[in-house]
Amino acid sequence: MSPHINATMKRLYQYFFRGLMAVLPMALTVYVLYLFVSWIESVAMHVVQPLMGDFYLPGQGILLGILAILGLGFLISQPFTAKMFSWVELPMTNLPVVKSIYNSLKNFADYFSPQKSNPQQVVSLRMPGHALAIVGLITRPNTHGLPAGLDIPDNVAVYLPMGYMIGGYTVFVPRSWVTPLDMSVEEAMRSSLIAWMASTRNGSDENNAAPSP
Repeated sequence: MSPHINATMKRLYQYFFRGLMAVLPMALTVYVLYLFVSWIESVAMHVVQPLMGDFYLPGQGILLGILAILGLGFLISQPFTAKMFSWVELPMTNLPVVKSIYNSLKNFADYFSPQKSNPQQVVSLRMPGHALAIVGLITRPNTHGLPAGLDIPDNVAVYLPMGYMIGGYTVFVPRSWVTPLDMSVEEAMRSSLIAWMASTRNGSDENNAAPSP
């Protein structure tokens, strides 16, 4: 095969995968949203049909789902329902295996809750005298209440997420080791998910910009 044909095939190969990588995230996002909306609509139809018969408007399921979530949030915010909700949580917090899964998910959700008194902070962690820097999230601004050996004054807990969300580490380090970064928690988690392969500013991707043919 001639060099000209090889160069043409290589260029077509690059164009194909650039196009695929451009459309794949959007297609997967639309597909997941479609599945979610279809599921909500299906559940709503089964709930509403006994009450309203065949009368049903498209999108009614989404509206009912939003109203149900708002209503649940309002009820949970009331003092008199807090104790009732704790009773509902009892099976989740007492079963041996279930409680580990439930508590982990609940703590993770509480961390991003808008009612948290301590704002989340993205930081760069760097040991003195080392050039290596790691991006993490401060999960505890102090160590008060931790077991002996961890309750060191002026230490903070920093969660270090791993690429593609396969796990992470929590380290306790002096506050002087961390430097706050001007980015949101959502940006940091999204960038960690893809191993920081794309730019986080203005949705651009400077490192992956397509070179001129």
